[in-house]
Amino acid sequence: MTRLPIADARTVRTGLVRQIRRRPGPTLLALAVTAAAAVAGLAPARIIGILVDRVLAGTTYGELVRLLIWTAVALAVGAVLTGLAAALTVRAGQLLLAAVREDALDAALHLSTETVEAAGRGDLLSRISDDVGIVAETVTSLLAVWVSSAVAILLTVAGLAALDPWLALAGCATIPVYILSLRWYLPRAAPIYAEQRVAFADRAETILSTLSGLTTIGTYRAEPRFVSSIDASSERARDISRHALWFVTGWVKWLNIAELVGLSAIIATGFPLVDAGATTAGAVTTAALYFHRLFGPLGVVVMSVDDMQSAAASLARILGLSTVPDRTRQPAAPPPAGPATVEIGGLHHAYDANPVLHDIDLRIEAGERVALVGASGAGKTTLAGIVAGTLTPTAGTVDVRDPAGQRPRVILVAQEPHVFAGPLSTDLRLARPEATDAEITDALALVGADGWVRQLPDGIDTRIGPGHTQLDDEQRAQVALARAHLAAPALVILDEATAESGSHHADVLERAAERVCAGRTALIIAHRLGQAARADRIVVMEHGRIVEQGTHADLLARGGPYAHLWAAWKP
Repeated sequence: MTRLPIADARTVRTGLVRQIRRRPGPTLLALAVTAAAAVAGLAPARIIGILVDRVLAGTTYGELVRLLIWTAVALAVGAVLTGLAAALTVRAGQLLLAAVREDALDAALHLSTETVEAAGRGDLLSRISDDVGIVAETVTSLLAVWVSSAVAILLTVAGLAALDPWLALAGCATIPVYILSLRWYLPRAAPIYAEQRVAFADRAETILSTLSGLTTIGTYRAEPRFVSSIDASSERARDISRHALWFVTGWVKWLNIAELVGLSAIIATGFPLVDAGATTAGAVTTAALYFHRLFGPLGVVVMSVDDMQSAAASLARILGLSTVPDRTRQPAAPPPAGPATVEIGGLHHAYDANPVLHDIDLRIEAGERVALVGASGAGKTTLAGIVAGTLTPTAGTVDVRDPAGQRPRVILVAQEPHVFAGPLSTDLRLARPEATDAEITDALALVGADGWVRQLPDGIDTRIGPGHTQLDDEQRAQVALARAHLAAPALVILDEATAESGSHHADVLERAAERVCAGRTALIIAHRLGQAARADRIVVMEHGRIVEQGTHADLLARGGPYAHLWAAWKP
């Protein structure tokens, strides 16, 4: 399995800076209010220091009351600004996350089929769901506190230095302890959390693949083996998570030692300075309160480092989607100028060095309907995927042109058509957003779906999908065909698009498919040979090669592979 890439630190920084530059206002406003809240938070400690000096020097009761009132005002202003800063920071973070999420989904939708299949759907799914969820939770619950703590630390250190450089220097005694602990922690933390995210992705892939094959697993009574695989992947994810927890817990004790060293150094330095008249008891009190005030923000930063590391690992996995080199981005297709011509030359393809297509040469004329037939594994779906542009051939060329010489729109309707949750009209407008209700209704009528659509509670505006109206296989296939018709492609590729419905509804869907293909070039992978018999030309494939081609009557007269298939299939 070839995993999707993970963005390095530089790519993550570049990606975040790019997103912030798109909308700098919310971020700058949040930082400004956070800084104001941090400054307001320093005021009470400074006022208390002044209060200590006034008491020692002898002062009036009114002066004490005035200082206490100023302390209360500073606390109230700090509380209001802190709450406002938290709200603004979360808003800025959510806007940033929304942009990152949209870019990640855009990148995922443009991954090539080979890339997704090589990496496994679980890896991609965990990035779009689990990793985005972790980053979102971090933005909601930790980002505001973390940013305010970081700003408070910077401004508190600056205030301590401005108050008395010697006391600030004494507080620096804690730096060696922090440096040593961080040098031990940081190089080990990132790999641990990256490994944790990979383990979660493996678990998701195992569960997803098991759920996808429940029927087959039950048929072969292989449940114990698959349950064992899920247990193994879950245990690995649990063990790595437990190791990460033990790791950060062992690190925290060194930070407590650093706090003790720093506060003790400030108090011990303050005594001789006050005795020598170099500073006041109030200044030492303020310095001690400043340093003690660092414990809260430092504790928040320290205790959330593991969560931030986990979020950073998830963010690197999300942004890694945009670094995949073989993303398939096609320019917007021009308006249809007529049916397309397809020219395939010297085509070869292999999966992991296993050849599946050999020296395919094929030309499809404009407006021609060509049916691909052959046994399972003959290479039909691979050839269709290459013509559609969802697969990149190992060698050879595929040239699809409309009469104007442009690359036209190509639509592939797969064997298992997907229906998107939401209003039916919204699903169909994915093919053509500007389509009117009348055009949607006409497309549904073309494929024979108008009858059951009229019976829906809200017609074409009825919500479909989980928790709403469920469509059967025939209806899903009809929606997919109507969607293809609305897209107005110059080339339609039907990859056994009528196979899922079963023989009872096959005739209905085949007639619908013929109406969609009318006036267009069509490449049809025929599940039923009756559909192939009505094509303009039949191409027979065996073991990745074209072995014969011609009309239905010509191929029957030859008595070759197609004639044998027809004899075996014919009712």
